[in-house]
Parts: sequence; C-alpha cells; structure tokens
Amino acid sequence: MNQVRIAMAQIETRLGDVPANLEKHLEWAARARREKADLLIFPELSLTGYVLQDLSLPVSIRPSDDDPVFRALREGSRELDIVFGFVERDARERVYIASAYLSAGEILHIHRKVYLPTYGLFDEGRFFAWGDEVRAFDTRFGRFGLLICEDFWHISPPYLLWLDGADVMLFVSASPGRGLGGGEKLESAHWVELINQAYASLFTTFVVHTNRVGHEDGLSFWGGATAFDPRGRLLARGSYHEEALTLVDLDLAELRRTRARLPLLRDERTALVERHLARILAQALPAGR
Repeated sequence: MNQVRIAMAQIETRLGDVPANLEKHLEWAARARREKADLLIFPELSLTGYVLQDLSLPVSIRPSDDDPVFRALREGSRELDIVFGFVERDARERVYIASAYLSAGEILHIHRKVYLPTYGLFDEGRFFAWGDEVRAFDTRFGRFGLLICEDFWHISPPYLLWLDGADVMLFVSASPGRGLGGGEKLESAHWVELINQAYASLFTTFVVHTNRVGHEDGLSFWGGATAFDPRGRLLARGSYHEEALTLVDLDLAELRRTRARLPLLRDERTALVERHLARILAQALPAGR
C-alpha cells in the first residue's frame, strides 16, 4: 500500500475509569471508520489517564483473549488498525506503561515504555517497571515503530527503530504543558514538534505524534498532534488544548523519492557506531568490571 490514512485521536481521558475510556475509544474508532481511516492512534495511557500512582495496579491489564477490554478493542480493529495506551501487568504483578498495536483482530505489537522520567513534575519510576525492548514491527502498510513520550526525548530509541527498518514512527504521549512560548504554543509543544521534525529529516522517515488533552491533578495536556514526512515537512497539525480527530494521508512512495535524493540510511556506518560505543562503555566501567 502506497497510501495510508492515519487518524490521530487527541482525547481527554478520565483518570482510572477504564470502562468510560473504553467506550470513548470505541466511539472514536467509529468516527475514524466513517472518515475512511486505515489506522487510529490514541495517546499514552489513553485507557487509564496519566497521574495514576497507587491506581496503577488496579487499572492494569494482562493482554489476552479473555480480557474484556482487549477483546472489545481487538474486535474494533477488524476494519481499521488501532494503537492505544494502557497499563500492562505481567505474570509477576509488575506494571508497565504500554501501547498496543492491533490489526485484523490480533495484537501485532506491544511496546513498554523504556524511559520513565523522574525529574520535575514526573514520578513514573516510583510506580512502573522499565521496558527493555525497542523493536520495529511489520504491519499491512509496511514496517512501523512505536515509542511512548520520554522514549523519543532520547535519541537512541528512534535511532534503533530506524536501523531496525521502521519507515513510519508512531510517537504517543501524555505531555503536560510547560513554559510560555508566546502565542498559543507552549514551550513544551515547541520542543516536541522541533525534535519530531528533526527525526523525520535525519532518519528520512514519517513521524506521527499523538498527544492527549484535558486536565488531570493540576496538569494540563496540550494536544497538538502532528505528522511529518521524510523531508521534514509538516503534513498535519491538530488543534491545541481541545479534543480532535486529525487526519493525515501518508504517501509511502515519498520514502523512495527522499532516500534516492538523500541516502542517509544507505550511508549510515553502524559498525563504526558499534565499535566506538563499545569503547566508550568500556572506558566508563569501573576498574575490575
């Protein structure tokens, strides 16, 4: 498929109310189907809300055929692919911030957030376990990658996805507004858009970002969904501070055209990176280890 229509759902989520949030997901999926979308993307922790703290374990889910939440969303993914955010619980009762990619009623991929911020107003490391995998995955549209918020504030996860074959990077977040940048755009929105455009340009790939909106425990989430093409051009932007379903059509042939003109992927020297990363890590280790 050379053309993919993506719907970015920047929604407001009720803290800890999974049934109400699930109902909203299914309603927005119906909206996206009416708009002929191929893929619907919800923000980070879209099923639960963000400031969970001691609610993290009670709202957690084990992805399975028996779980009613997953069953409902898997059924909803038979006509369009769906990405949604949730708290995943493993067999030993550890909980992770996670996002799942569903397609044709099946779970194609689950990404567990690998960077948990504990600076400023963030305290994720107290309540969640760290994910430890960054992998691209195959979809019916091509090879995708999926990252959650703080993951793409560090250059290594997008770089690893690029090397692993991701031609479309899906970034999801629950990013609260911070800093006054002048006009309607907050400083945090400015920086997120700047780094996403940079990733699209440097990695000659599509970057699609969906952020939540609304208010929660003193935080205000700014929305502003964006999509950039492999040349770093802005394709779509959602409104700030309000719920919206933002549509964007990706022309996947642009990957071929851009990389023929700018062969950064072809010329990337991964063996050089591996050699010098090993050297730097060895120098950083204490003597005797």
